Amino acid sequence: MKAEPISKPSKVKTSAPAAVHLQTIGSEEAGQRLDNYLLRWAKGVPKSHVYRIIRSGEVRVNKKRVEPTTRLVAGDVVRVPPVRIAEPAQMAAVNTAQTKSRAHGYSDKMPILFEDEALLIVNKPAGLAVHGGSGIALGVIETLRITRPELKFLELVHRLDRDTSGVLLLAKKRSALVGLHRQIREGQTDKRYYLLAHGEIVQGAQTMQLKYPLQKYLLLNGERRVRVDPDGLPSHTALRVTQTFKRENATITLAEAQLKTGRTHQIRVHLQKLGHAILGDDKYGFEDLDKLTKSKRLYLHAHLAGFTNPRTGEKMRIESPLPLEFTALIKTFEQ
Repeated sequence: MKAEPISKPSKVKTSAPAAVHLQTIGSEEAGQRLDNYLLRWAKGVPKSHVYRIIRSGEVRVNKKRVEPTTRLVAGDVVRVPPVRIAEPAQMAAVNTAQTKSRAHGYSDKMPILFEDEALLIVNKPAGLAVHGGSGIALGVIETLRITRPELKFLELVHRLDRDTSGVLLLAKKRSALVGLHRQIREGQTDKRYYLLAHGEIVQGAQTMQLKYPLQKYLLLNGERRVRVDPDGLPSHTALRVTQTFKRENATITLAEAQLKTGRTHQIRVHLQKLGHAILGDDKYGFEDLDKLTKSKRLYLHAHLAGFTNPRTGEKMRIESPLPLEFTALIKTFEQ
């Protein structure tokens, strides 16, 4: 499932520059990066301008120059210079147009799996990035901020690769974000993925424990990649084979991967190292075999997230069923 083309936003006329703003950070804003805080506060101001006024020193925190990545603390006083912010009526019109042309294309493909006062959990489609950047105008977080303007706070708890689908957690309160991040650091969460891999993975009686150290590197064009390297960071994936499907010209394996660590592209690189790359993986896969199986996407799906609700203390298991693309491909092996 691919994200639909995103049209460029209409230009918005802005009001004259206002006076210097002094913003005091409250408990809900605490912990945010300065750049993210300003981008939400100064709606309608170009992102490039926000970064320019930070780097030039025009933005101050407690009267000091700071970096865009500075984490704000409750009680901090943020000084913001005069900026041209779109008039409310004009922004409302633009937001309505953006919602129709952009967000509506995603909202019906991104059903809500769970929501309460502190959490919003969605079923992310393949092909949609979790956040904008690198030529992507809108991701999950930007789309939800447009379609749910009543939420004063909304942040990603974790990330999924653009081409990976499934359970994605977002926090509606700073306290929930901090609590879930603590659970992740302490290994108290359970994240499991379904995948389709090339070839027959022979598991044996025990769950396979894939422990390959991973290291990030950049291609000549600046694109990020990950490889197995003795000097890399330790990583651990538990792999359980579910079923193997065969036909005359190909064999594929349906398996479940449980993350014990959360490195970038971890499952994808571990399966590549195992010699059974995930179907449709344009970074670590087998292009010739993908053509043979007619793979339409990256066949990796976050199907389960287990954690403790930071607001209620309840043990939770949020699940997403196997996508139709998986079952459709499997059926071509069962004919």
